Amino acid sequence: MDHLFMNCRMAAMTGNGYGLIDHAALAVSNGRIQWLGPMDQLADNDQSRAEQVTDCNGLWMLPGFVDCHTHLVWGGSRSDEFEMRLNGVSYEQIAKQGGGIASTVKATRGASEDELYNEALKRVNWLMAQGITTLEIKSGYGLDTATELKMLRVIDRLDKNTPVSIHATFLGAHALPPEFKGNSGGYIDQVCQEMLPAVRDQGIATAVDGFCETIGFTHDQTRQVFEAASDLGFDVKLHAEQLSDSNGASLAASFNALSCDHLEYLSRSGAEAMAEHDVTAVLLPGAFYCLKETQKPPVSLFREFKIPMALSTDLNPGSSPIHSLSLILNMGCTLFDMTPLEAIAGTTLNGARALGLAKTKGTLDVGKDADFALWDIQSPADLCYLAGYAPLKLLCIGGKAHVNRL
Repeated sequence: MDHLFMNCRMAAMTGNGYGLIDHAALAVSNGRIQWLGPMDQLADNDQSRAEQVTDCNGLWMLPGFVDCHTHLVWGGSRSDEFEMRLNGVSYEQIAKQGGGIASTVKATRGASEDELYNEALKRVNWLMAQGITTLEIKSGYGLDTATELKMLRVIDRLDKNTPVSIHATFLGAHALPPEFKGNSGGYIDQVCQEMLPAVRDQGIATAVDGFCETIGFTHDQTRQVFEAASDLGFDVKLHAEQLSDSNGASLAASFNALSCDHLEYLSRSGAEAMAEHDVTAVLLPGAFYCLKETQKPPVSLFREFKIPMALSTDLNPGSSPIHSLSLILNMGCTLFDMTPLEAIAGTTLNGARALGLAKTKGTLDVGKDADFALWDIQSPADLCYLAGYAPLKLLCIGGKAHVNRL
């Protein structure tokens, strides 16, 4: 074995609970978990067979966090709009002045690839220091072919130049660009006929997302995007039922979507469709909090239908400029009434499910990627209870330490 980690308390996130092993060890070989279990099951010569041995001194070991929904690459800042809203200026007034997503699109189009990369790299490094080992990043602030491809190149550079496993999603159907004002059908045609083939040929994004909503795109337009994406071999996912019930979840389920995200206004029939097609629900309390929403996602329906619940930062410059997954864990519990077990599962095994990675990530299991964190906490629930505090001592990705504070 390459590395043996001994004397930890383990929450493997397997079975129906935390998968607790009180006095545990974990062995890594070739970047994967070779063995794990109670210390008293280690053979006498196992320590001598390991190239490196780390005494974890009773720290808690959990799977690395999976942040399965972010918009982490963007240009500019919208802090001025945040201040304006708090001084009574409406979102509609800000939008009429060229603010909102239009301001981010303008700044992202105007930024160079290096500028976008350097700013996004700071965000990735910050998230990694909080225990995140796998990350999804969407495009969607270009809304033209050249800028969308530029954003995806930035995401690819982040994946190649950081240890975090980063997965790119194309979100061309995010909003209507200014040059297509009053012509949403024409823009969707461009997404399907020009952007999607170019994204496929670029070979970076593996999934396609959309915003099916009264202020986004219609049910029929979303179907058009999904049909084109599916024909090109992409997985699909959807921003669905955030502000109203647009029946987007049922549509996404009919395409066997990886996930439906937000879901505050999800109907019972939508939940049934998600359950039937094994679609993961991604809950985003950061946007709920920042937008001062009042309609909570139907957690009771997810429990009833056994729909996996993932939890993510939704890190973006407008509706969720939140850079703390620990805070999101707390919000999932306090705002959405999730249990700590559900919240932590939402950022580990169910986060991996939302990205189609359940076979390799999200739990501590033999054969899976050796992505895990050591925490200086009293119990796993502390990760939800200690809002905004991330007492990370060691972070391993593929069995290699990339944050080491032991």
